[in-house]
Amino acid sequence: MTAAHNIVLDMGNVLMTFDGMYFSRIFTDSEEDAQALYDGLYGRTEWALLDAGAIDHETMLRVAEAHTPERLLPNLHECLAHWPEHSQVIEGTNELARRLKAAGWGVYVLSNASTRIHEQLDRAPAAAFADGVVVSALERIMKPDPAIFSLLCERYGLEPATCIFVDDNLDNCAGAAAAGMRPFHFTGDVSALEDFIADEADARA
Repeated sequence: MTAAHNIVLDMGNVLMTFDGMYFSRIFTDSEEDAQALYDGLYGRTEWALLDAGAIDHETMLRVAEAHTPERLLPNLHECLAHWPEHSQVIEGTNELARRLKAAGWGVYVLSNASTRIHEQLDRAPAAAFADGVVVSALERIMKPDPAIFSLLCERYGLEPATCIFVDDNLDNCAGAAAAGMRPFHFTGDVSALEDFIADEADARA
């Protein structure tokens, strides 16, 4: 059986942090206001439509404005414009990706994200050496649909069985498994991910 030799990484909470309440607190002065801002923006179902490419940022802004207290509209505008700047690098996974790349692995990113993904992703060290990136909003397909995993494999000439997929969402891991990849549910433990990679590479040798 062919050894695993490709790593496919989610962006949010794998390579870069994504925490809507954290971002909301940055752009407000109280916990009450932060919650109101979160509820009007990140907490709405329309946020998923933004990542799906079904709506643009102007539409998302109008939706959020309609569900945010008027006094917080300036905060909302600042938050939507600048939150990617406050997403933080997850050092452990980026360093692991660097080591895998040096060892000859393919490194790919597969993210449910909006068309502005590069405002966040370009700050991840792994983005500089990734062999390919697939973004839901640009493809109009979202994880956990197995089709987006298949699209990545077809585009970059990968065999799904050679791919380890890393995501913080269990549903997305299930979608990867349905597409033939080896999923790992990432909860912040880089050592556990390293052990999984070692086991999968050995098991498939």
